[in-house]
This record gives sequence, structure tokens and C-alpha cells, in this order.
Amino acid sequence: MSGSTGYESPGIAGSGAIATGLAAVATTTADTILLARSEASAWRAEEKVVAACAKIDGAEPSRLRVTTDPKDLADCDIVVEAVVEEVEPKGEVLSAVAAACPDADLATTTSSLSIAEIAAAAKIPGRLFGLHVFNPVPRMKLVEVCFPDSGEGTREKALAWCAALGKTAVQVPDQAGFVVNRLLFPYLFDAVRLVERTGMEAGEVDSCMKLGAGHPMGPLALLDFVGLDVAEAIGDALYADSSDPAHKPPGLMVEMAGSGKLGRKSGAGFYSYD
Repeated sequence: MSGSTGYESPGIAGSGAIATGLAAVATTTADTILLARSEASAWRAEEKVVAACAKIDGAEPSRLRVTTDPKDLADCDIVVEAVVEEVEPKGEVLSAVAAACPDADLATTTSSLSIAEIAAAAKIPGRLFGLHVFNPVPRMKLVEVCFPDSGEGTREKALAWCAALGKTAVQVPDQAGFVVNRLLFPYLFDAVRLVERTGMEAGEVDSCMKLGAGHPMGPLALLDFVGLDVAEAIGDALYADSSDPAHKPPGLMVEMAGSGKLGRKSGAGFYSYD
């Protein structure tokens, strides 16, 4: 292993909430490079990482470097792809990163897609593992790790890195949704269908689950937090092989996402946000 932290030169490819949150946490252990798609997204990503670092013990924004050139990741020993939850864009990013970093271990933060399928799209079979961190990354302790083809050395380094970042890693099989989303999203979708059938208010459903089941956040508020478009994509991936309409993302949620009501990030979803 390359030291007690597992990896000493991490890179993150992406500029969204997962990418910037992971980059901020990564600065607690090492100099970190974040690869963004454009200068505009790079600037926004840097702002997000700096803001996140202020809330994380040991995080150091001076350890962050943001770039738009994959070649700048050449010295990384791990690069984590954290872009949109679709096979093709993930494959494109990982293919470019793999060419720039022939010796680096590669990971994807997918929450619902097959690791093997993403690796095939990127033409990097046997080189990719899953590193599913949860949003918000600075607070959430779990990491689902999936090693469908990775060697023992990669496994040891990845688990050591998770521990160094203050996370608890649980090894999971390469199945759609791993464990958390495979169990969580049927429940979230059922909550939407309950609203469709009964006309109950989102706040009423959420209050039932918070006060009656002890959940810290109700299912509809959680969908708003995840993003209704993201939830739809996860549902499509989870049930890609099913023809049962009950296994598809609920119609109300799909309609809301199609009209731009995506949840917190758009200012409106099942709730309104200022």
C-alpha cells in the first residue's frame, strides 16, 4: 500500500455536489486535483469546495487544484469519476482519464449503474471499482465499495483511503442500486404513489415517517434533496429489466421533473425553497 491513507494523490472528475464534497473531504489527507468540464464549472466547483472545507475538520482548500485538462491528473494514484448518472458520459470521462493516468486506480461514484457496464463503455475492463459516497459527502459516513474485477492491492488501498477519509466502507455486489438504493428507492417511490392515490400533502406523509418511524427526513423531502431527475434516472436503472409498471418511477414525480420541478436545486419540488 502507498501509506496508511491508501492513496496519496487523489483526483476527482466532476463538478457537482458529490464531486465537490468528495474533493473537500479528500483535502484532509492529501493534495487533491478536481477535473471540471469547463472554465465556468471549474470556477463554481472551486467555490463549492472552499465553502465545504470551512465545515470539515482538517480540510484545507489550499490543497485543492482545479483544472479542465485531464493531462493534469497524470500523477494521481486514484481518480474518482463523479459525473451525471448515465453510462455514456461516465464512460467518456473515464476513457479520457484512463489515457491520461495509465497507472492510476479508477473509481466511479455511480449509485445505480453496473460497474462492469461502465468499465466496458470506457474500454477499461478490470480497472474500475465502485466508490458510492453519499450526499452530503462531508456528513455521510457510509461508502458502498464494489470490486467486480479489481485486484487485492486496489481493494486494500481503496479501503484504507475510505478509513482515512473518516468513512465506513461496506463491500457490496455489482447489482443495480447496490444495497442502499436498492432498498431505499422502492420506499421513496411508494411515498409518491401514496400522494397520487390519496391526495395527502407531502408534509403530512413526511411527518408520519419522521414521527412514526424515526426517520431523520421524510421520503418526499429526501427526493427533493436527491433531485427528482436524479431519482428518475436511478429508478430507470434499478428496473431496466422489468416490464411491470409498478417498478417504474411514479408518474407524478416524472411529470414534476419534466416541468423543471427538480427539488431543492431548482427551488421547487414536493416543497418550495427560497
